[in-house]
Amino acid sequence: VHRTMRLEPLAAARAGARQRIGWATLFLKGYALVARETPELRSWVCGRLGRRIATSSVSVATLAINRVEDGHDRLYFARLVAPESKSLADLQAAVDEAATGPAAELFPRQLELEMLPRFLRRALLRWHVRSRSAKRPRRIGTFSLSTLAGFGAHNAFPPTICATGLSYAPLDAAGQCVVTLAADHRLIDGAGVARALERLERVFHEEIRAELSSLPDAAPAPPATAA
Repeated sequence: VHRTMRLEPLAAARAGARQRIGWATLFLKGYALVARETPELRSWVCGRLGRRIATSSVSVATLAINRVEDGHDRLYFARLVAPESKSLADLQAAVDEAATGPAAELFPRQLELEMLPRFLRRALLRWHVRSRSAKRPRRIGTFSLSTLAGFGAHNAFPPTICATGLSYAPLDAAGQCVVTLAADHRLIDGAGVARALERLERVFHEEIRAELSSLPDAAPAPPATAA
């Protein structure tokens, strides 16, 4: 489901904020705030026989991160637990760490999984997706966020193994942004997804704008020490 959002006021608040907050961070927190009000956005279908719906108490975002290693693009998936309860500054710090920190320390499970044979990787992922375990949200995520807006493009329907997947296009000259939300139809129908996107736009203009305006000055860098 696509919605064209008027985000010029949010862009102005972001530009005037005392700290740098990326658009991905705004979408992560905004959507998690919507999901806090909408259990279907924190749920998944589990089990193979006798399927049922399980719901996580908090959102867990799976953020697709492109990193260049040895001259090649590399895709990692960062798990961010409870974005709705984090400040924008703390959430941005977590996103920055995932984008620039040591991959071996930040993504050990992903790197281990890549070493396994394909059939075993697929079997493990299939088990996690259908699992009823309370650990499942932290291993898979309750929603995913993937965007190419920083490259001037819109990946309208990126693949995801989460129950919902969010993406957004670059803002146009009028400050409008096409936002796409894909969802498991067994959990929520199209009308519910459309309402979630409508609510997300209101969250941007209310809660998120207010927090951007109240951000404190960034902490000064520590003074350099003489060698």
